[in-house]
Amino acid sequence: MSEAKNAYGLMAEFETPAEILRAAAMIRDAGYLHWDVFTPFPVHGMNHAMGLKGSRVGWFSFIGGVLGYWSGMLMIWYMNAHDYAIPVGGKPMFSPFFSFPPSFELTILLGAFGALFGMLYTNQLPRLYHPLLKNPRFKRVTHDGFFIVIEAGDPKYSEAEARRLLESAGSRHIEQVEE
Repeated sequence: MSEAKNAYGLMAEFETPAEILRAAAMIRDAGYLHWDVFTPFPVHGMNHAMGLKGSRVGWFSFIGGVLGYWSGMLMIWYMNAHDYAIPVGGKPMFSPFFSFPPSFELTILLGAFGALFGMLYTNQLPRLYHPLLKNPRFKRVTHDGFFIVIEAGDPKYSEAEARRLLESAGSRHIEQVEE
């Protein structure tokens, strides 16, 4: 079969979570880099089977939280001790004790924004179009379908080799997805 210029990749359908878990490990071991698994529910152990590392979203949230805390402290210091200093009863112009509640709130707010925008960035969202969405068979992924897609942009991709690997992994249906 000749490789089409507008091919997105090969989509293989599996029957059970155990089959797709085993197939994901086989594709990982074969050395493919650009491929993904689509299931109707989370499959325990799939991250390990795919060889995925930990998410970077926590770091975005942490940086947002630290930025929120220090921006809150800096804002209160600037307003109370520098910009508009009003001495009241001999109390200090700035104290981290009375500045903590607003800084804590900014920590939560910017940490949440960091998590949200970090998730959008790492997932490359918003993505308004994906070639799999026009495939009629792929609609089963939200109900009872288990799919693996090996993208044509993978450096190791060869349609014949990928098809052979997916067949040996136990796929019942393999088809080429057009861009």
